[in-house]
Amino acid sequence: MQPVDYTTLTASCSELRAHWLPSRLEQVYQRDRYTIAVALRTLKQRDWLEISWHPQAARICIGEPPPRLPDTFTFSQQLVHQLGGLALVDIQAIAPWERVVDLQFARRPGEDALYHIYVEVMGKYSNAILTDASKMIITAAHQVGQHQSSVRPIQTGQPYETPPKLTGPVPSLNESPERWQERVSLVPGAIKRQLLKSYSGLSSALVESMLLAADLSPETTTDNLTPEDWQRLFARWQEWLQALDVSKFHPAWTANGYTVMDWGAVASEKNIQTLLNSYYTDELNQQVFAQLRHQLNQKLHNILIKLRNKAQTFSERLQQSDQADEYRAKADLLMSNLQQWQPGMKEIILSDFETNQPIAIALQPDKNAVQNAQRLYKQHQKLKRARVAVEPLLFDVESEISYLEQVEAAIAQIENYQAAADLQALEEIRDELIGQKYLEDPGYRSRSASATAATNFHRYRTPNNFEVLIGRNNRQNDQLSFRVAGDYDLWFHAQEIPGSHLLLRLEPGAVPEAADLQFVANLAAYYSRARQSEQVPVVYTQPKHVYKPKGAKPGIAIYKQERILWGQPQLIRNL
Repeated sequence: MQPVDYTTLTASCSELRAHWLPSRLEQVYQRDRYTIAVALRTLKQRDWLEISWHPQAARICIGEPPPRLPDTFTFSQQLVHQLGGLALVDIQAIAPWERVVDLQFARRPGEDALYHIYVEVMGKYSNAILTDASKMIITAAHQVGQHQSSVRPIQTGQPYETPPKLTGPVPSLNESPERWQERVSLVPGAIKRQLLKSYSGLSSALVESMLLAADLSPETTTDNLTPEDWQRLFARWQEWLQALDVSKFHPAWTANGYTVMDWGAVASEKNIQTLLNSYYTDELNQQVFAQLRHQLNQKLHNILIKLRNKAQTFSERLQQSDQADEYRAKADLLMSNLQQWQPGMKEIILSDFETNQPIAIALQPDKNAVQNAQRLYKQHQKLKRARVAVEPLLFDVESEISYLEQVEAAIAQIENYQAAADLQALEEIRDELIGQKYLEDPGYRSRSASATAATNFHRYRTPNNFEVLIGRNNRQNDQLSFRVAGDYDLWFHAQEIPGSHLLLRLEPGAVPEAADLQFVANLAAYYSRARQSEQVPVVYTQPKHVYKPKGAKPGIAIYKQERILWGQPQLIRNL
């Protein structure tokens, strides 16, 4: 992940000063343990300033509105208590080339600041610290005790100390090309590494884009650079310093990230705030997505192993109970042939009533024939009782396995992160499993909200332009089948295979052609556990014939008056 460097921070703050000073602070909301959103209002606009001290994605930019969920963090509550109703009157770097921004708050513009939020954008040492006018710390996002840092502790009630000053040389517009070249090439080495070693305030991403713009490889050694190479690189160096000096930046996307210098741009962006918010939201979502998907898969895998073992045990007990009638038949046979029993017998061979075939019956020699028959009758009754007891248990376990396989299939279909909707679909699955008591509630807020669930379906168009909606998880499947579905729609599902519920939306009087039905059947096959098969049986019926059994888990439905088509999932893969 590309970190926010001094250049990006300067560009963002320059844009914030131009559009958000002065502004009234109306609200503070803490999204998670690393991020707060501050509601700012000017005469023309209102939006949310996002301040993050995430170790990989520390930043300050205008972001998205927070979810409508309770804020339980104390840091944001302390900020609201101290800063509520005050105005953000200035945004300044604490010193040249330092990645620490001072947000100043006063009663009104023109008055002295009553409070400061120092936003330290410094990788794993990032922080956000609230102080009063005398720079006494009121609260901090991350408290740092003496045992953690004897050089610079950060604790409530202590004076705020700025981070240690930069020790290396800093870039300057006034430096001559000769002096600059001499400094960079003093020790021969790769040009990228030498630039980073020679000056403070640079980042790896900035230097790489600068070298790309100068048509130089980062691994080119300084002693292999020609005078023309040095001249081109110095021109870019000056271009960068001039952009910092006059605050003129060009936000754009690059092949591997973003730039505010327009070097290596593949697509421009309207402003720096949108650029930073989009990039870091996307990158962090990808991290959360990968972690959550792995956790859910691991949990389901472990639960299913236990349930399948339990089902195997129950099945074996049922197989044993299948012998119940055999025990009764032997007991009947023995009772009919009492005269053939002799004391001390361990086995008796008698002819079967129907087949006349010989049947060996094991006997206990210390019991007489009647007692042995009674023992067999008891075994028959015991096995019959076992069947009565085990059958519902096996049914429950198999139903549970079927439900979790449905969840597993839904997760399998959300393979990669492409948009925020993918993460939301996974979070809905996590919330569902918490609700079903398969996962413990971790106590953090979910970004998934019922209001957005109805807009998060997969959407396709059939050859005749009918809309198809596809549930991405059990919650959405229930929503589709029992809330969204209309009287004229058609409901599709892979037959007896875990998969998504699908709706073919139809207006009154509309009649889908065979090509439309086949297209939806292909989709149903593709969004099922049988995705890799060549042909998959798919049922379809009217939504009024789809029911949810009383007490059934999410995503479970039964249907009648169905018709069957054969879906071909490979046709969807090739779309």
